[in-house]
Amino acid sequence: MKDDVIIYTSPGCPDCAAVKNWLKKNNIQYTEIDITANSNADEAYKKFGVRIAPITVINDKFFYGTFKDQKPNLEKIFKKS
Repeated sequence: MKDDVIIYTSPGCPDCAAVKNWLKKNNIQYTEIDITANSNADEAYKKFGVRIAPITVINDKFFYGTFKDQKPNLEKIFKKS
């Protein structure tokens, strides 16, 4: 099964860059959405209850916070794939 990966990011966000780099290093394709656009921030808040980047969405799961906090979840999901 191919995972559907979306990352809500903001320019200059070091944790956003770290998540994207980890995904690239592991050959995982993703769609990036800039959360600094008001409509994207509103969409993120409606869907996930947060407006802070990075938000990583994988199929029906989502994670937010620092890369350090997200990395164990990313590893767990993609080791199964």
